[in-house]
Amino acid sequence: MKLLVRNLARSTTETELREMFESYGRVQSCTLVMDKKTGTSKGFGFIEMPRPGDAKAAMKNLNGKDVAGNRIRVKKAEDKPAAGGSPDKPPAPKAPEQPEPDEAPVNPWQRKS
Repeated sequence: MKLLVRNLARSTTETELREMFESYGRVQSCTLVMDKKTGTSKGFGFIEMPRPGDAKAAMKNLNGKDVAGNRIRVKKAEDKPAAGGSPDKPPAPKAPEQPEPDEAPVNPWQRKS
């Protein structure tokens, strides 16, 4: 089960995040999301735990916990939506293309020359 961990202190490391969750079971992967420009943490990350029971226990016990002065939020991660919409909802239909007028629109109040 994949979990989203938010509101992490920017100083929290991937190792610290992994250790926090390993006390509830095996951690398959741990990813701290980093800013590409600055190389610093964006304050959130993802944890994957192979056993749903372990992941649920971690989520229940760690959600709202104070870590480095921040109350972290832990919830089940949702799948990233495909381009154009969410996985549950199909993309909105596109508006039909309007043909380009051959001439500028005519103002009915304008006198003809």
